[in-house]
Amino acid sequence: MARPVAVITGASRGIGKQLCIDLAAAGYDIVAVARSSEESPNKALPGTIDEAVALAKAAGGAQCRAISVPLDVRDEEGVKALADRVFAEFGRCDLVVNNAAIAPPGPTLQQPTALWRKAMDINVHGPLYLMYYFCPRMTPGEGRVVNISSNASQAPEFGRISYTTTKRALEALTEGMAVELAGKVAVNCIRLELSVWSEGYTATLGKGDFSNFEDPVVMSDAVLWFAKQPVSYTGKVLTIAQLRAMGAVRGVTRVGDRAKG
Repeated sequence: MARPVAVITGASRGIGKQLCIDLAAAGYDIVAVARSSEESPNKALPGTIDEAVALAKAAGGAQCRAISVPLDVRDEEGVKALADRVFAEFGRCDLVVNNAAIAPPGPTLQQPTALWRKAMDINVHGPLYLMYYFCPRMTPGEGRVVNISSNASQAPEFGRISYTTTKRALEALTEGMAVELAGKVAVNCIRLELSVWSEGYTATLGKGDFSNFEDPVVMSDAVLWFAKQPVSYTGKVLTIAQLRAMGAVRGVTRVGDRAKG
């Protein structure tokens, strides 16, 4: 029996990398998508899609297929080519996780407008391109999209206006696409309201002790739960706390517990 296929953006580190590992362990073949690769690593942050793929294969076992695809989700033609490749090589796509995002800090009116456009392109247009080129080719009734939002969508005081704006837009996009794709593809959204550890997020916070941050495995729990729901379960925007109360996500985690074994 063919394994389901998951496409994960922002897969080189943090939540995206953890999703690659846990979805592979759950029986998915993996397509890891991000800009950081062995050939073109991020100079400021560790992690590449090639590392994520190696970890996914180890977690998924001998039958797990996993590929890395260097891609900037702002590149519409690149996303189209990604969809063509996935359907040519795997013959299917069952799950798209739109995880890639940026959150530029600082006062908006003191930043170049190009940075605003970059946030809009990555955080909103990227997810749209993924849905535009993947969803119509998914098997009706079997496709799932999970978009990753943030509690910043509801918190203008967060201080990163482009992030608040684009995450609120992503939630609206989720709800709208759920209506358009009703009965064909389920489109849902996780509004992450907790401090979940990732290399990118903690780098923006400066030095500190982040051992009490939640382990990114909670996001895997949430994504896998959404992936198992019927296609009629769509258009939802839920927090980790709400999903926890529903029994969809394990109890409170601490990333520091990893070091303790």
